Amino acid sequence: MEKKIIQITSGRGPLECCRVVAKVQSLMVKQAKKQGVQLEVLENKLGQLTGTLLSSAMMLTGDRLDDFLKEWVGTVQWVAQSPYRKYHKRKNWFVGVAAFDIKDLLRWDIKDVKIDTCRSAGPGGQHVNKVETAVRAKHLPSGIQVVAMDSRSQLENKKASLARLEAKVLVWQTEQLLQQQQDQWQAHNGLERGNAVKTIQQELY
Repeated sequence: MEKKIIQITSGRGPLECCRVVAKVQSLMVKQAKKQGVQLEVLENKLGQLTGTLLSSAMMLTGDRLDDFLKEWVGTVQWVAQSPYRKYHKRKNWFVGVAAFDIKDLLRWDIKDVKIDTCRSAGPGGQHVNKVETAVRAKHLPSGIQVVAMDSRSQLENKKASLARLEAKVLVWQTEQLLQQQQDQWQAHNGLERGNAVKTIQQELY
């Protein structure tokens, strides 16, 4: 079973490109379902309007993932009239799609995590408030921290906090790569012309 992180970015493109990010994400989710692979959204950075995304980070899980990725990774060209500027002449909008092997991406070391116990808050009666069963886990390099208080077992809460922290750190590390990808994508202006791996002609509505 393979796992890869997929990133879709509008770069510094206009609002139409942010709309294309959301559209491409939707098409990829549908295609993944048809091909029997799992595509889970890790984080969406919202655009200015409903239905637009500055970028998206997703996790792809399954077998023979390269078969799925080969038609997406690179520059995707979307041909459509702008839904925001009625008389705008431009009809070609571009987004960048990148994929990373999760084994190369995830740098997770338990030595980078600080664990603290604390009293649980919320419902549960006096037992919850008196016993330090909640667990706070902090990833020192990033400053990311999570608190787990689902269970009355400190051990179970520790396991839950570490699992959630690892997932959040994965997103954080993905964001670092996303920024690098955006910078690289923006640096190659010629990427928009004649090098699209996929061209889609649909309305943006």
